Amino acid sequence: MMLRIMLALFAVAFLSACSPEVGSDEWCEDLKEKEKGEWTLDETAEYAKSCIF
Repeated sequence: MMLRIMLALFAVAFLSACSPEVGSDEWCEDLKEKEKGEWTLDETAEYAKSCIF
C-alpha cells in the first residue's frame, strides 16, 4: 500500500515538472516572458519558425 502511494506521488511530481512542447502556444508564451538575452540559438530559431511565421 505504501509503495503504491509513493509511486503515485512520484508520478504526479514527474508529470507536473514537464515543460510545454517546443513550438506550442504555451511554449511561445513562456519564451516571451523569458529575457531575450537568455534565449539559446535553438530557441530563437524555433520561436521564429513556430511563433512568428
